[in-house]
Amino acid sequence: MGNRPVKQQEREEVLLKVVPPLDHAYVRWLARDIARIHGFTPRNPRAVEPPEHYEEYMRLNGWLDMYLDDPDQAHLFK
Repeated sequence: MGNRPVKQQEREEVLLKVVPPLDHAYVRWLARDIARIHGFTPRNPRAVEPPEHYEEYMRLNGWLDMYLDDPDQAHLFK
């Protein structure tokens, strides 16, 4: 007649996550450290100017529609 598939027995397994006790001082230090790292912003960020050949390439392809030597926008590119 042929081989019949064997009926699989259902196992009842309970998975538990057990967390060891944490030192409260370490948890406070870690939370403060993570907040300091993620909340960091530079005080005086300098503008990044692309190399000349990038500007020319972008202008030729129509991706750069502003004049970088414009005196009204010079403060943005210092």
